[in-house]
Amino acid sequence: MLKTLTVWNFALLEHVQVEFKHGLNILTGETGAGKSILIDALGAILGQRVSADAVRTGCDWLRVEAVFVVEEDMPSLHAFLKDQSIDMEDGMLIVTRQVARNGRGTVLVNGRHITLAALKQMGALLVDIHGQNENLALLKEENQFRLVDAHESRIAAALKRYADSYAMWQKLSKEYIEKEQASREYEQRLDMLHWQNKEITDAQLKDGEDEAIENELRKLSHAEKIAGFVEESYNLLNTSNKGHIGILSALSTIQKNLSDMSRYDDTLTNAQKIVEEAFVSLQEASYEIRDYGESMEFNPERLNELQRRMDVLYRLRKKYGATITDVLVYQENVQKELSMIENYDADMEALQQAIAKYAEKMKEHAVYLTKLRLETATKLSREIGDQLQSLGMPKARFQIKVEPTGNYTLHGCDKILMYFSANLGENMKSLQKVASGGELSRIALAIKVVSASHDGSVPSMVFDEIDTGIGGRTAQMVAERIALVAQYKQVLCITHLPQIACMADAHLYIAKKMQNGTTVTNIMLLSEREQISEIARMASGVDMTAASLENAREMLSHARAKKQTFAQKKM
Repeated sequence: MLKTLTVWNFALLEHVQVEFKHGLNILTGETGAGKSILIDALGAILGQRVSADAVRTGCDWLRVEAVFVVEEDMPSLHAFLKDQSIDMEDGMLIVTRQVARNGRGTVLVNGRHITLAALKQMGALLVDIHGQNENLALLKEENQFRLVDAHESRIAAALKRYADSYAMWQKLSKEYIEKEQASREYEQRLDMLHWQNKEITDAQLKDGEDEAIENELRKLSHAEKIAGFVEESYNLLNTSNKGHIGILSALSTIQKNLSDMSRYDDTLTNAQKIVEEAFVSLQEASYEIRDYGESMEFNPERLNELQRRMDVLYRLRKKYGATITDVLVYQENVQKELSMIENYDADMEALQQAIAKYAEKMKEHAVYLTKLRLETATKLSREIGDQLQSLGMPKARFQIKVEPTGNYTLHGCDKILMYFSANLGENMKSLQKVASGGELSRIALAIKVVSASHDGSVPSMVFDEIDTGIGGRTAQMVAERIALVAQYKQVLCITHLPQIACMADAHLYIAKKMQNGTTVTNIMLLSEREQISEIARMASGVDMTAASLENAREMLSHARAKKQTFAQKKM
């Protein structure tokens, strides 16, 4: 819900901060005080276009900031925020929009820049402004489906069954089309795949073979050097020549000297053990070097054979992968593709059968979905029509039509249309074409009264111009229905009627005054005493009397009792 709205330099609003409550927030004030400007400022936060002319005279920019409390049960909004990489901050959403006099603007959501189009998309998930055709959510197709589908518990399960079969039908149909398009290139592709498979197969590759051959090639290519290293190492360990004795002979002498010395002084006993261990270890190393040298055999034919084999492997690796393992994986994929192409006819026939199977399921589920929607639409039309009768539209007729189209979409194969006639004798026409702004607001109110308890739409609503042309008993009925909706939604309502104003959970008074030679608008939250005075003013005019004040108190008392009744019914 909307928690706070702060506005700087927006038309008559120099700097105001308004805190809204859950439930019904009423905005009243003299004509021209700036009530609509506040709603326009809220509209700016919801993505509506803002002209540079809205910047207050003498200022270079305007700014609007709104803080929303976001509940967990708002999956569409959470999905949008995730898609936009916007992090939540303690369940709060802070939206800031600034527009400069030159027309340039910025939008920030929790500190992250987003486009105006994205802001408009997000705004539709947060607040529903009623009273202007372009902002009325009930004219959107997805919301019309949501209205009908949410009103009957059986529809959710039926829609899921349909959606599952529809998704599988779409997936298989797409796969069939892709295979059919690919088949045009299959003949040329087959020749290449067969050639690649044969080339790799003829090479008779073994996994890891290239690494083993490369190791052996290195050894054979440097056999002469290796032999020299082996001979020199062995001689240094064992042979005495040119006045030098071998390491093992020297260690043997040291070992003997230390052993003889220990008979007179055992201080170097530890050194003696180290020498003995070194002698044994080096002697073992000497044997390994000797054996390795004796086993070495330089075979030019083997070297040539390995080089020829490596040439083959290099060529295959250059074409199909960095290693022999990669080449073998490539061949496996080639063989799979060959199998798929060669089994094309059988696969396509199986796909056709599967598509037909899911198409039949989809149609079956769609027919049942249409049946449920037709029943629900009839019931909804009657209930909404009854509400319109009580909202000052006694001649109004309202109908929700569900028409099967034969075109399958995510919602089914139905089209939902709303028809309306305000006057007796007039044919019912599309709601969007015939309803005025005030009528649309009252229709929206009637719909919300009927669906509020199980409506999963946006958490906040704004009613503007909803009291146009009504009074008396109708005004009282409108007030009670707005209060009923406010039991389930946050509602902001601009009104000139005391019957509606007395239902407020928070009553905001908007007034304009002269300040330093300019006109500014102020907004204040009324206390109970101030609310009584304002309701008395709205009911009787500027000249309030004791009787008008007492009448305002009675209206407030009656409103509290009525709201208490609504709250008890909700529980």
